[in-house]
Amino acid sequence: MGARIEVAELAGERTRSEIFALVLTEGPLSRTDLSRRLGLVPSSITRVLPPLLAQDYLRETDAPPQGRGRPRRLLEVNAERHLVVGIKIGPSQVSGVVTDLAAQVLAGATEPIADCTPATALPAASALADRLLQQVPHARDRLLGVGVGLGGHVDPARGVCLYSSLLDWHKVDVAGPVSAATELPVIVNNDVNALAVAEHWFGHGKGVDSFAVVTVGPGIGCGLVLGGELFSGKGGLAGELGHLPLDPAGPMCSCGSRGCLEALAGDRAVLRHIHDAGVSDCATVGDAVALARSGSSAARAVARAAFAEAGTALGRGLAGLCNILNVEKIVIAGEGALSHDLFGSAMHAALRSHAFSDAARHCTVHVNPVRDDIWARGAACLVIREAVGASSNR
Repeated sequence: MGARIEVAELAGERTRSEIFALVLTEGPLSRTDLSRRLGLVPSSITRVLPPLLAQDYLRETDAPPQGRGRPRRLLEVNAERHLVVGIKIGPSQVSGVVTDLAAQVLAGATEPIADCTPATALPAASALADRLLQQVPHARDRLLGVGVGLGGHVDPARGVCLYSSLLDWHKVDVAGPVSAATELPVIVNNDVNALAVAEHWFGHGKGVDSFAVVTVGPGIGCGLVLGGELFSGKGGLAGELGHLPLDPAGPMCSCGSRGCLEALAGDRAVLRHIHDAGVSDCATVGDAVALARSGSSAARAVARAAFAEAGTALGRGLAGLCNILNVEKIVIAGEGALSHDLFGSAMHAALRSHAFSDAARHCTVHVNPVRDDIWARGAACLVIREAVGASSNR
């Protein structure tokens, strides 16, 4: 279901939406700034602004004067004008946030679920959204909709998860049940695509024309922004970096194939390496991190080698990404980013070694510090992006 709601309806024409998007992500800005950035004459800016000001979507403030001149009038977004809900559905928990239009988190929570079947996960997601809205005064009066992110192949137009190996879902209608339970518009997308939107509008991808968000953890995910737009491909499968085939004789992947990047660089790869080396007291990737940082000398060496091996595989995957797309930036995110100190050196070495010509030099790699609400906040940004109704390429 679409959530191209009030802001875009109020705008009536693309120019207002572009103005609102630009001020939202890069404001406060003056009318002169807007005219220059959007390539419009000042009179066009003046003509389309009144509805946005009258309805309190934009506000004018005075900037301190520079030198002896008059204070400049700047436009800024009233971020509290609307709220959105973001929900992330995972294999063992659902997490959610309520944010304002600037993606500032006003309430958040994470709750375990008994299993990740649609019959359990979707009601849990809907109930969590309701509970979070109760924590923010007058939230429903200002609400635009609900964004849902999950790991898998998603058809955003229908709000359907076509396939998720992580959740074991096949053709599951997500938007319909959540919308019916919450009585709100719902937007659904792949969770890493949602992170890419969040990074492009409010994070390390601001002002970057082409970049990738690569998530590290149980799986290897990738969201792409190309030419200033989220790129999902013909069927929504673009960015499946984790299933890039690297070793036909390698270990089995969750997708059923052998030697995928995910099978070589994900959490299970690290644990498999440690177990194969004879270290048995390591049940989780958290245990592996602890061993690599402070275990006994023998166990520490094994764990560090496991992370280095995973880092090498990841770097080869990133090199492929750079060689094909020549992106300007790669943002490393996800739970596994916390162990960047253990795999980062090997990752960067493999990236430099396997990237063609200057592809690695053209690309900046940034590690995004993990915050608990990163996934749900990304889902919230799906609604903000759709509600504004403007291209993210400014």
